[in-house]
Amino acid sequence: MKVYILGICGTFMAGLALIARELGHAVEGSDAKVYPPMSTQLADAGIRVHEGYDAASLPDDCDLFVVGNAITRGNSQFEAILERGWRYTSGPQWLHEQVLHDRWVLAVAGTHGKTTTSSMLAWILEYAGLEPGFLIGGRPANFAASARLGKQPFFVIEADEYDSALFDKRSKFVHYHPRTLILNNLEFDHADIFDDLDAIKRQFHHLVRTLPASAQIVVNADDPALREVIEMGCWSELYRLSARGDDADARLDADAGLQLRGSAQVHRIELAQPGEFNRVNAAAAIIAARHAGVEVETSLAALTEFAGVRRRQELIAEIGGVRVIDDFAHHPTAIALTLEALRPITEGRLIAVVDIRSNTMKMGAHAEQLGRSLAAADLVLLCETPGIAWDIAKMAQTAPTIVEVKADTQQIVDHLSQHCQTGDQIVIMSNGGFDNIHQRLVQALAG
Repeated sequence: MKVYILGICGTFMAGLALIARELGHAVEGSDAKVYPPMSTQLADAGIRVHEGYDAASLPDDCDLFVVGNAITRGNSQFEAILERGWRYTSGPQWLHEQVLHDRWVLAVAGTHGKTTTSSMLAWILEYAGLEPGFLIGGRPANFAASARLGKQPFFVIEADEYDSALFDKRSKFVHYHPRTLILNNLEFDHADIFDDLDAIKRQFHHLVRTLPASAQIVVNADDPALREVIEMGCWSELYRLSARGDDADARLDADAGLQLRGSAQVHRIELAQPGEFNRVNAAAAIIAARHAGVEVETSLAALTEFAGVRRRQELIAEIGGVRVIDDFAHHPTAIALTLEALRPITEGRLIAVVDIRSNTMKMGAHAEQLGRSLAAADLVLLCETPGIAWDIAKMAQTAPTIVEVKADTQQIVDHLSQHCQTGDQIVIMSNGGFDNIHQRLVQALAG
């Protein structure tokens, strides 16, 4: 079968392309923006990518077109597919039909931490010799790619609540039908498709409804929104994890000690990645892996060798005592947690460079929360971005730290290269390419 993927460089669609190729399909696709690490993965796999959505570049011998959720009506290629009556489907639907329908699916859902937790869980199963399949919205350092078919029965997937396609407005994760489900946390996000938090809660409950009674849901018992989701109805085994000392099935203390229901033993979680949120992610992965038959001790050993994920607190350079970190954080809570984790391991100043890129951030849904989330940084640099519907200069004036707004990314690079000192730690926070600021900054510092 020949498959053509529209939006192929998105983190989900790129992983889907790799799996389709592994299944033996001929695969190619298109995207408007092509940048690493997904573009590199596709090139390494020999998958041809057309830059732009020119209808003339569509091959006429494809058996199926898989349409990413970034595609809208008016897209030249999608309009041509409709006019010619060609077969098309969404990515999540294709994945369920071709891969997930007969697998033990372990899904990780939540507003934050999905990529890291999915990567931890996949690595634990790999370390245990189970050779799982996986599709993760980032590139785990312990694996050569972000997705693979793997061996039966286990398949780990990052379960996103964003919609499936312009013709299927259900959340992606409704298609996955997991047997093991981690619910990390739940906050308002994706303001471009959800009116409020209650709308997202309903989608999460639709996911819970798809689980059989024998399934297990590992839920963050400290999250009030998730408690409300479960109160809507739960028909599967519930395993509650708490880092706040609440009455729960598993408790995580301040020293990264994990105690499971029915046992007096306290298991010590050792991670290279800083921050309480990473320890909570690890604890959830341990419990989920246990449901799949992996002993806790094996999971703990695996996590000591967990190397992290590309673009999640990833150290990309250290030049003259200045460390440059790449991080995907784009929601205020994720920004705050990352900065708080980096603060204790920063000798000089902690400098955050934040890209206001997501639709939700541009719309201003998190405008007030964003300012508060920056408190742990000594300096924050923002960039004037087209399409922002709120006053970032006003936010900069009221934020609890120094926030400077630059005209473009070159001004940010110039400022940092001229004023950074030994011991400073720069964390670049963006869920996109950000004008290749990462490598430009590294080159400027090296010069």
